[in-house]
Order: sequence, then structure tokens, then C-alpha cells
Amino acid sequence: MSFMPRLFILILTFTLFFGCQDDQKQSAPPAPQVQVVELQTKKVTVYKDFVGQVYGYKDIPIRTRVEGYLEGMFFREGNYVDKGTLLYVVDPNPLKEAVTTAQSELARSEINRDRALSDYQRIEPLAKINAVSQRDLDAAIAEKKGTEQMVEAARAQLRLAKINLGYSSIEAPVSGVIGKTQAQVGEFVGRSPNPVILNTVSTIDSLRVEFFITENDYLAWTKQTSGTSDLDNELQLILSDGSVFPYKGKVKFVNREIDAVTGTLLIQSIFPNPNKLVRPGQFARVRAAVKTIPDALLVPQRSVSEIQGVFNVMRVNSEGIAEKVRVTLGEPYHDYFIVKEGLSANDKVIFEGLQRAKKGEKVTAEVVEFKSQAKAD
Repeated sequence: MSFMPRLFILILTFTLFFGCQDDQKQSAPPAPQVQVVELQTKKVTVYKDFVGQVYGYKDIPIRTRVEGYLEGMFFREGNYVDKGTLLYVVDPNPLKEAVTTAQSELARSEINRDRALSDYQRIEPLAKINAVSQRDLDAAIAEKKGTEQMVEAARAQLRLAKINLGYSSIEAPVSGVIGKTQAQVGEFVGRSPNPVILNTVSTIDSLRVEFFITENDYLAWTKQTSGTSDLDNELQLILSDGSVFPYKGKVKFVNREIDAVTGTLLIQSIFPNPNKLVRPGQFARVRAAVKTIPDALLVPQRSVSEIQGVFNVMRVNSEGIAEKVRVTLGEPYHDYFIVKEGLSANDKVIFEGLQRAKKGEKVTAEVVEFKSQAKAD
């Protein structure tokens, strides 16, 4: 082969080699763009939700105190009733007969008393002149006292019969909403297994909400309220649809002991309910501030990934290299997590572009401000 073809091949080889090198340099991808947030500490109040049961401020069972057939029902179930409203009437005829019998017994006792008094008044002056024996006088005095006591007993029996007759008319003990009747007209009531509690009236302009907290929550909550045991702070009520009840509540009652079986403590709270929106029997969540952290380190929840219970974030170091960092998290706070271990203030954590960042590779980081979607406390 001549010199010229060889030279042409050599030049062509060098051209292709260096051309490929240039193409490789030109096709190297740039560092991926990510958005990061710079972590800061903040004083936060940690809230916790507890499952609660709603009751009326007063739930008064309507009982029949006498037995008999139910003759009348004078209300509409589920309506509001005023205190003193007639609700039920139990057959009063047997009770009226008892009143009549008691009146007759009282009249008989009064006749016997009057006779004994007359005998005493006749015998007493005779005894003073020894016209009758002391024994006759003592017998007259005893008879008079005995008949007087019989009159008092008969009067008490008559009062009791009248009271029982009054129980045949059952009135509302408080103003409130009455529920579904447990007995119908014509049913025999007042003796087990027949109904004794006929209904319930609930006052619902205020509500009682009972819930249970753990021993640890109780201790944390007590520290939150400056070491007092009355847990004096405002409560929120979260309804079943997730909405927040507009009226704040207060703790009314803390049980004297922690249940040894469940390890929980009963708390009773009071919430205003002027619109009567919430009804007894509803389940709701009670939200309470259980702890204040003066320097909580917060990381957005969307920056945290979890694999089999292990939590990680991607942090960008001072050289722009993405690092995978394992973190220990505390309580959630709105749309943040409180970081207990693994991160420090001013660390830059990837917020947007996690799928583009790879561990150990350089990234182009843009610092952004995370705007929480939760309402302020």
C-alpha cells in the first residue's frame, strides 16, 4: 500500500476518535434540578385526638314509679319538651281506690281517737277525787295516745296513696329533647320484665363528651398545664365528617383513678351546643394540646419516605451532593413531622424532585419556602 492511502486512513481514524470524544462530552446530562427547604426550629404545640362519646348535659331517664297499664302518651318522639310537660299517664283507677281506702282508714282512726279522748276526759276528774282507780286512769291515757298514733299512721298512709296517685301522671323533669318511647299505650309497665324506664329526656344546649387518655398522655398533659391535675385548657371537637365543631370545650371532670385493666383515665368535658347540632350518642374526636416543644425541628411530610418502618430523607450537602439520611421522627404536626434524630437546623432537604435525585450524585438545588396547608393554631 502506498504512502498516501495510509495517511488518509490514519487521518480518518483520528478524526473519528476525537469526534466521538466530543460527542460524549456534549451528550453528558446536566445535574438534575431539585427544590429544597432549609430546616428551621420552631416552638410548636402538639395536639392529639381522642375518641369520645357524646352525651347530653343531662340525660334524665323517665321512669314509672307505679305499675299498671299505660293509658296515654302526650308528646311527639324526638321533639323538645318543657319541664313539667305531661308525658305519660298510667291507669290511675287502682291508685284512686287506694286513696279512698286510706281515707276510710283515717276516718275510722279519728272516730276511735275521739272516743278515747272522751273516755279520758270523763275519767280524769273522777281519778282526782279517787272515784275511779289509778289503773282505769292509766288505761284511758294509754288508749288516748294509742288512738292518736293510729290517726297519724292513717294520715301518713293517705299521703302515700296520694303520692302514688300523683305518680300515675309522669311529667318531664327537665326541659330538653325526648327520645323514642320504650312502651306503647295499652302496655303494662312498671314491673320487670316490662318497661320501667319509659324514655329519656336530654338537655342538649350543652354536651358532655367522655373520652379516655393513656397514663403517658395524662402525665404529658399535666406538664402542659403547669403541673396542675385539672387539665385546664381548651378542647376541640372533631365531628364524624372531619369538620371542627365551632365551639371550644373545657374539662369538667377527671376520674379519681386510672383503670388498672386498660391503663386509661376517664375524662369528661363540656361543650356548648347552642344550635343543637350535635346529639347524644354521636361519636366524635376530642383534640387537646398535650405538649409544647420550644425548639422543634420540622420537616415537611412529603419529604419523608418510609420503607418497612424506616424513615429517610434526601439531604443536599454543602458540595451539592444528594445524601440519603435516616431519621427518627416524633409526633406529626400539621403537614410536618417533628424530627428527633438525624437532621439539624439549616439542613437542606429535598422537597421537590426526589425521583430525579440519586444518592451520591450532584444536584442543582433551589431553596424554596414550604407553605403549610394547615391552618394556624
